[in-house]
Amino acid sequence: MSIFNYSAVNPNNRSKHGTIVAVSEHDAILRLSQKELSVKSITDTTYSLENKILKFINPVANKDLVIFTRQFSVMISASVPVVESLTVLLEQTRNLSLKSMIAELAFEVDSGSFLSDSFAKRPKIFSAFFVNIIRSGETSGKLDEVLNYLADEMEKSYDISSKIRGAMIYPIFVITALVGVGIILMVYVIPNLTAILTETGAELPLSTRIVITASEFLQKYLLLVIAFVVAVIFAIRFYSKTYIGHRNLDILKLKMPIFGKLFQYIYLMRFARSLSTLLKGGVTITRSLEIVAKVVNNTIYQELILETLESINDGHPFAEVFDRSDKYMPKMVPQMIAVGERTGKIDIVLDKINDFYSRESANMLDNLSKLMEPIIMVIMGVGVGIMVAAVLLPMYNLASQF
Repeated sequence: MSIFNYSAVNPNNRSKHGTIVAVSEHDAILRLSQKELSVKSITDTTYSLENKILKFINPVANKDLVIFTRQFSVMISASVPVVESLTVLLEQTRNLSLKSMIAELAFEVDSGSFLSDSFAKRPKIFSAFFVNIIRSGETSGKLDEVLNYLADEMEKSYDISSKIRGAMIYPIFVITALVGVGIILMVYVIPNLTAILTETGAELPLSTRIVITASEFLQKYLLLVIAFVVAVIFAIRFYSKTYIGHRNLDILKLKMPIFGKLFQYIYLMRFARSLSTLLKGGVTITRSLEIVAKVVNNTIYQELILETLESINDGHPFAEVFDRSDKYMPKMVPQMIAVGERTGKIDIVLDKINDFYSRESANMLDNLSKLMEPIIMVIMGVGVGIMVAAVLLPMYNLASQF
């Protein structure tokens, strides 16, 4: 599929400029004529530098994918054919990367490909979870139902992610500002103030000597400190890409004092929601567990899920492995799963688990937001107190001697 920039006039002789995705230039002109537009000029910009830059800086984001899935589910539920639904969404989409992708999907499905196979060709955008839900809907003839499930779950997941980001923006911004202001003070302001104290020859308090030493160190080695911090960040990123590194960082997440419990709730919620959606979509329990192990995005829970899969294949109950893993798995989860297994309603039980941890995580996020403010105020107070004790008090004592 190609991307064309066009200039045209409508029946009222008003100029119109825009972008259209089509198989060829002839196809683009034909589609524009169907909209009663007379093409004056049309240019293929598929491989232009401008479009490459636009696609790079504006890729398909999670929010775009959530909106696309919801709109697609609504149209399929209204009995609009798949290709026609994709064509309508193509016209409504402004994101160039998403527009190009939808056009390719429509072309492939119109050429005879299964919708799930077309999604599977784009693993960076559509996860195995997404693809298998669509495939189950195609196989069972319930594409509209599974799309609604999928849209609901993606919206819930996006809401939780948005809440977490929202809760973290304020403390990150304040801490970054404090570090920036602290560096400016230590490099440019403190040396001028402490120069007066050192010239007097009086004995300086320990706090003042520490601040002076730190200030001199930053003056001489600021670039080296910045380079060291950047190197540490890259080293952590490289370490996290190894299995051992990823596993250790996942364990660290779960053991963090304040956030550890929140991460646990999020992983359990993701596990329950994903597994429930797959089971409702008609995917087998074994295949569902294979997919959920990848979706949960935590090595510890991935190992537990894969161990559960092996246990089920060996004929053991679903909840057996979870019941032994009380370190990372609350007792409530295997107990409820065992009830669901006995009654044949695992998907309903998983929904209840998801609802419970959704409420718990929402409450924790609210409490976290309220807790962050006094913590930040304390940090700011300590910082100001150190500066006062190290610089202003000695200067005040020096002035009082005269």
